[in-house]
Amino acid sequence: MKRENTELTETIEKKAKVETDTQEEMGAYDYFNKVLKSPKYILAPMVDQSELAWRMLSRKYGAHVCFTPMFHSKLFTTKQYFEDMWEYDEKDRPLIAQFCGNDPKYLVEASKLIEDKVDGIDLNLGCPQHIAKRGKYGSFLMEEWDLITQIITALCANIKVPISAKIRVFETEEKTVEYAKTLEKAGVKMLTVHGRLREQKGHKTGLCDWTKIRAVKRALKIPVVANGGIMYNEDIDKCLEFTECDAVMVAEGSLYNPAIFCEKDEHVNQWEIAQEYLQIVKENYPGTKSGYIKSHLFKIFKPSLGQFVDTREQLGKAKSLEDFENVVSQMKSNLTGLKDSSGVEQNGTNYHIDEYGYRTLPVWKCQPEIRKCFDSKNSTNGLPLGRKHFGSD
Repeated sequence: MKRENTELTETIEKKAKVETDTQEEMGAYDYFNKVLKSPKYILAPMVDQSELAWRMLSRKYGAHVCFTPMFHSKLFTTKQYFEDMWEYDEKDRPLIAQFCGNDPKYLVEASKLIEDKVDGIDLNLGCPQHIAKRGKYGSFLMEEWDLITQIITALCANIKVPISAKIRVFETEEKTVEYAKTLEKAGVKMLTVHGRLREQKGHKTGLCDWTKIRAVKRALKIPVVANGGIMYNEDIDKCLEFTECDAVMVAEGSLYNPAIFCEKDEHVNQWEIAQEYLQIVKENYPGTKSGYIKSHLFKIFKPSLGQFVDTREQLGKAKSLEDFENVVSQMKSNLTGLKDSSGVEQNGTNYHIDEYGYRTLPVWKCQPEIRKCFDSKNSTNGLPLGRKHFGSD
């Protein structure tokens, strides 16, 4: 460990607590119930996806707590990165900021920059991407329990707001529980458990294991949030019942259907939700990056874009807000025409469930991305991962 980190730890150990309302004096469930207001629906931290405009759209449709995108702690302490990445609106609360990194010094410095504008700081211990491996953060700290403890100890001693963490699971239930207990002992006030292994990503995503999440919940005394396997609103209650967790966090499911937190999520037409998002951007956050907007629209319209190649190309070339509005207007025309000519009467409840456990929704409705089975030789094949298994997605 670097000398500066050792010195920081020594300072922490000697530091006398001056404030009377520090997080150490707040119980985990006091924090969860009073500060976070007993949330049930939580929007996940998503790189370049859970930006301010999207968070406000998600809140409109029922998200109780939102996370910022994952920020790189060392870069966040630089002026350019901070100004480029940090977005704030007092209406966007309760809000938890998530950081990645492996150096307590930078994690503390980054957190201090915004501790007065958030309701918690979350340590990313779950990112499975190659960039996280290169930078040695996220899920690639899973074996570094002493370092993780040092980081959490530093954050708890120096940051005003409570500290939480988001993890992935190990191969065995026993090691996963032991890992979670280590984080609880270090001082986190809330733990989010994504029920997948570090290796489960991309075309290898596979099924989410709610059993390990439940084991963690039963072993800990702090609030536990379940993450993974949520494709429809109905899955949230199923997950809460099975895992016994305090709340559910949704990531990818919300990108394809921002109304997933709403009990009538099956009623949402793609062009309507896209228009609402663009209206939020235009009226409140016109500085939203075009890359964020384009990514959101591609996901919202993914079930239908394949039928309208010209409009897909138009979206790919779009840069300005006006460009995006034109795309959405064209998709509205495309899909309303398709809907009117289909002869399908949709009231939001007359879908059926296919043999794999998925809703058969018309192409113009917001709906989840359906994962395919992983084949070790061919990467993927054409069969969906069946949802008859609990926690599948």
